[in-house]
Amino acid sequence: MSTQANRALIIVDVQNDFCEGGSLPVAGGADVAAAITAYVRDHRDEYDHVVATRDYHVDPGNHFSEQPDYVDSWPAHCKVGTPGADFHPNFDTAPVEAVFSKGAHAAAYSGFEGVADDGTPLADWLRAHGVDSVDVVGIATDHCVRATALDAAQAGFRTRVLLDLTAGVARETTDKALDQLRAAGVELAGEPVVRA
Repeated sequence: MSTQANRALIIVDVQNDFCEGGSLPVAGGADVAAAITAYVRDHRDEYDHVVATRDYHVDPGNHFSEQPDYVDSWPAHCKVGTPGADFHPNFDTAPVEAVFSKGAHAAAYSGFEGVADDGTPLADWLRAHGVDSVDVVGIATDHCVRATALDAAQAGFRTRVLLDLTAGVARETTDKALDQLRAAGVELAGEPVVRA
């Protein structure tokens, strides 16, 4: 990468409900949360900015179901005001400059559907801070990480996914996601954690 690149790290949905013990857990989520904390501590000087996204549901309609199909509908998760919506304790949020909340009244898989507390969308925030290159990490590789990285590339950011710092729900859907990311020109580094 060019030394002139203004680079941001986007940390996707490292929340209690997506880690072991949560309502929609991804095996390895808690370990990935800890690994992201260690990575940011050791690599903070490589990034101009560090931001995070979170599922933050109020009433997302058919996204929640008591009989979920795990494709378009899911058990209730990351509801505003519940512990499940909080960031996992293994994830140190101190370096995070801004949090982008998504999905109040919709499914919202991509962090680029999220807005900061002042209502600024993620893409606008990144552009306002001169960012042209992003690394994406978080949960889950085959859902919100995939959607966020695809939208980052679509929005014109040079995009890389650090797969060692992601946790996937299942091997089949994770492999499909990686194929989609490669096809979109997203750089992939490492191997995702897939324990299911």
